[in-house]
Amino acid sequence: MNAGLPQSYNPREFEEAIYREWTEKGYFRSSPDPEKKPYTIVIPPPNVTGMLHMGHILNNTIQDILIRYHRMNGYEACWIPGTDHASIATEAKVVKWLAESGITKEQIGREKFLEYAQDWKDKYGGIIIGQLKRMGASCDWDRLRFTMDDGYYKAVIHAFVDLYKKGKIYKGYRLVNWCPVSKSAISEEEVYYKEVKGSLWHIKYAIKGTDETITIATTRPETLLGDTAVAVNPKDKRYKHLVGKTAILPIADREIPVIADEYIDIDFGTGALKVTPAHDLNDYELAKKHDLQIINIMNIDATLNDRVPEEFRGMDRYEAREAVVEKLRELKLLVKIEDYTNNVGYSERGHVPIEPLLSEQWFMRMEELIKPAVEKVKDGSVHFYPERWVKTYFHWLENIRDWCISRQLWWGHRIPVYYCQDCGHFDAYEEAPKKCEKCGSAHLRQDEDVLDTWASSWIWPFAVHKWPEIDKDLEYYYPTSALVTAPDIIFFWVARMIIAGMEFLGKIPFEKVYFTGLIRDEQGRKMSKSLGNSPDPLDVIAEFGADALRYTIIRLAPLGNDILYSNEKCELGRNFANKIWNASKYILQNAESVEPGDIRKIVLDDIDKWILTRYEKTIEKARAEIEGFHFNEATISLYDFIWGEFCDWYIEASKIKIYNGTPEEKAAKVTVLLFILEGSLKLLHPVMPFITEKIYQTLPGTDGTIMRAEYPVYDKALVFGNEERDIEWVKQLIYTIRNIRGEKGIPPHVAVAVRIGLDDPSLQARIDNNRDLVLRLPKVESLDFVPADYAKADNEVAGTGPGFNIFISLEGLIDVEKEREKLTKEVARVEGSIKGTKAKLSNGKFVGQAPADIVQKERDKLAYLETELDKLKSNLAALK
Repeated sequence: MNAGLPQSYNPREFEEAIYREWTEKGYFRSSPDPEKKPYTIVIPPPNVTGMLHMGHILNNTIQDILIRYHRMNGYEACWIPGTDHASIATEAKVVKWLAESGITKEQIGREKFLEYAQDWKDKYGGIIIGQLKRMGASCDWDRLRFTMDDGYYKAVIHAFVDLYKKGKIYKGYRLVNWCPVSKSAISEEEVYYKEVKGSLWHIKYAIKGTDETITIATTRPETLLGDTAVAVNPKDKRYKHLVGKTAILPIADREIPVIADEYIDIDFGTGALKVTPAHDLNDYELAKKHDLQIINIMNIDATLNDRVPEEFRGMDRYEAREAVVEKLRELKLLVKIEDYTNNVGYSERGHVPIEPLLSEQWFMRMEELIKPAVEKVKDGSVHFYPERWVKTYFHWLENIRDWCISRQLWWGHRIPVYYCQDCGHFDAYEEAPKKCEKCGSAHLRQDEDVLDTWASSWIWPFAVHKWPEIDKDLEYYYPTSALVTAPDIIFFWVARMIIAGMEFLGKIPFEKVYFTGLIRDEQGRKMSKSLGNSPDPLDVIAEFGADALRYTIIRLAPLGNDILYSNEKCELGRNFANKIWNASKYILQNAESVEPGDIRKIVLDDIDKWILTRYEKTIEKARAEIEGFHFNEATISLYDFIWGEFCDWYIEASKIKIYNGTPEEKAAKVTVLLFILEGSLKLLHPVMPFITEKIYQTLPGTDGTIMRAEYPVYDKALVFGNEERDIEWVKQLIYTIRNIRGEKGIPPHVAVAVRIGLDDPSLQARIDNNRDLVLRLPKVESLDFVPADYAKADNEVAGTGPGFNIFISLEGLIDVEKEREKLTKEVARVEGSIKGTKAKLSNGKFVGQAPADIVQKERDKLAYLETELDKLKSNLAALK
């Protein structure tokens, strides 16, 4: 046996030391083993610039549970870590860093900027890796990858060139989300939406050759200068006669057609829509459908360009808005302005409204690529947890557009297309060509854009190896076993990884996908720095310990549902750890002078057989819950068994024989205690790795690390159904005695005389076989049996249970008059509270205007008070 446990549970004293031991001894390392089945997870690579947040704790704890569980089940478990270069996020941070020294990236040029970016990444990047280690992540750190590593970079370029040669990548003009601050196209994932109180401007357009006008309503009057049509619904009788006619665009005096399309919402605004194809995605689709002109009026910084009247050129879009509205007012074309709340998309990096912009970009053709990805989810090859996300997945794929894969940035994978500056020929190459393959010129220029970050991370499950080389690691570890991620990137990453796996290797990248919920505060708000409701996980770990945080976050997280979190809830995990610690100390102290035996050879009494049965059933249940991705249910099952059954019942019962039994009885109890403790630590290890390792290393007969021990397997030979039934019944009897004691205020040190009436005389054997439990646990001094029809005496109180009636004499135990007086006062107090609560709930103003949760709390309070009143009156009646 190793050194014993310190007196108090203090995770700060051992968690980091244990992690160092794990890494120094290489316990997380994995290598292909033909004798073992692989179990592989690739970590969703956090941004290299990132810091650990509560979402990471949830996501990575689930991954760690799966890896530790399968490692203990004999799999060659491999968790591959890494970080993402995060093009736009990292570039924004480096630009800000340089700006503090008065430097712009344009001043120093691309090469020098990339040197600064690499320096910044080396200095500040990767902090999150150290933080992941602190929360216990058992990754194979020797396999740490970064999406800009040389090998990974080459894999990304290979994928691009392969698809380009197949005709699946092309360059063209399309409408994209544009960030005017970073001056780049951005993905939908980098756009967040917020409600903005704005206006709806009603503007008159003249109809050519008539005295008529048509009034449109718009939230963006400045884009009017790029209008190329007015659209109405063909069913709208107000405008039917105008369809096919020509409108005169205000200010620009340009002629534009009036068109009809069923897309137009008759009930929005005036029912007439200005169509600005270069600055609105829906208008862009209308333009393609009706062959309309597309006029881009914006520069890349969202100022107006030279395609607008001269007086507006160079204006910022919001300055132009005011100027256009003023001009319309001057021309008497502004009908009215209404208040209007709009959902506006903002750039996550620039924190300004995005601008839909017609831009020349690189695109990936998706129509054919998605087909295998659809099929593999349909046929169940890839399974989603929870399954409801399948519908979302298919909805996105069914409505997919070609993917804009280029970004106007410098930090990232530069697009490997080279242009001949003499003959204009261009092509994609994995290695930079020295001369033009068409004319032989050496005047070549590489494309300036870099790839969208998702266009590098979509090959993550196989590019973490040596792909495109098919090495032994790729053959062994791919496909991976599971992916744990957030549902908000189901389109951006999950679907695209399936597409990439099928396109490049002909295999799915993972078999199972677990979608976590969002972590919210107790008010249901999404956690964010701006709200100040996003705690630093390292601060939480410092206060409660990593195990407590891990246990709590999983306990709060039903499959795929959102979580209401507060730091105070970590007391649940810490209290559980403390309970295990104290129970272990008791067991180890009593094991010091005893030689434990073989669990299958010692003499077992009823409660021994009961705890062994409950343990085996917990094994079966926990295994099913972990393998079914019901992690929070597994934490509850383990808690209920370890705390509720092992600690509260079996350990308490064991003290009878430990302190008063024969040497053989004491040895038998210690044997069972050690067997259950060791097994419980193994069951709990994937969730709470530090405390389970610490205690495991103090147990007699253990060697090495718990993470390499075998996860408990259900053993039918240790299941005793009859004894389980008998002890569960005896527990009910003990509960009843304890409840009577509590309700009557009988002091804990005072023993009571108990009479028991049984519906079935054969039940007496259950009591006789466990008489010590019935006497010692609820503090009973005498136990007698009475007929089933026994009538309660005046000085007795009664309780009932399944097949029994309990009678306890209060003679000399309590002051009946004093107790009656106390209960009478309590009845009056509760009746007063009920009256006040009923009055509040009968107030229509309160019920109608108060928040629903407040009203429900009052209803719940009333139900509780009424139950308490019934109990008090029953107790009072028993004293009369």
